[in-house]
Amino acid sequence: MTALQAKPDPGSGFIARALRHPSFVAGGLLSLLLVLCALGSLGWSPYPPGDIDIPNKLAPPSAAHWLGTDSLGRDIASQLWVGSQNSIVVGVVAVGIGLLVGTLMGALAAALPGWVDEALMRLADFSFAFPALLSAIMLTAIYGPGLLTSIVAIGIFNIPVFARITRGAARSVWTRDYVLAARAAGKGRWRITRDHVLPNIASVLIVQATVQFAIAILAEAALSYLGLGTQPPQPSWGRMLNEAQTQMFQAPMLAVYPGVAIALAVLGLNLLGDGLRDLLDPRLARSR
Repeated sequence: MTALQAKPDPGSGFIARALRHPSFVAGGLLSLLLVLCALGSLGWSPYPPGDIDIPNKLAPPSAAHWLGTDSLGRDIASQLWVGSQNSIVVGVVAVGIGLLVGTLMGALAAALPGWVDEALMRLADFSFAFPALLSAIMLTAIYGPGLLTSIVAIGIFNIPVFARITRGAARSVWTRDYVLAARAAGKGRWRITRDHVLPNIASVLIVQATVQFAIAILAEAALSYLGLGTQPPQPSWGRMLNEAQTQMFQAPMLAVYPGVAIALAVLGLNLLGDGLRDLLDPRLARSR
């Protein structure tokens, strides 16, 4: 008789565990909604977001204007819809800059302990002295405000974050037995970093990238609110908050709509990051 082979538990796969994780599901749905809004706004919006219609200013929600209009008669729903593009663009590019440069710095520091490690970490410490807001002010003074200024400022802020995370995680991998065995077999440091270190810290970097994405959305909104980020006529959730200040008592919902959009986007990414952390951590995965 042929020996019976044990069938894998269908509920033990990553997808099955992910669907049972409430934080991952909720965060994934909110993040997917943000991405769909940004993609959908590339081809359609209820109205051109920059169109001014003074006779219909501060109109209440209606079939024509789902969320009403602002003090210049611009459609609120269209501005929120198209404004989601900035959040995605800034998040992806700024986090990508931090992930690429910071991971390279951190992996290099872990692979070459000594003066290289010390020099790179001191450089990262120096970068921490320039948060996104301060970097944006400096860049605005030189190049002027704009979306690119926000991206560069937030990207610079992300670099030391990823460098620190990568170095800490990579140094723990360098002490593992399989890495010591690879070194004994004659593998060089760069090959060990590529074949063993980076694959084993990828989950940590993915979770951190999700968290930094949420921070990038908040930072972009803050810079736009201060007039350092996205400039008219391109809509921005942060600038919508700034423009709503003068109408707080007459039309308080003008501030509520972009505030809720920012809160839901950040909440979704934070929940997604929490879920990924639980699902990608082997110790937590075995307990589910």
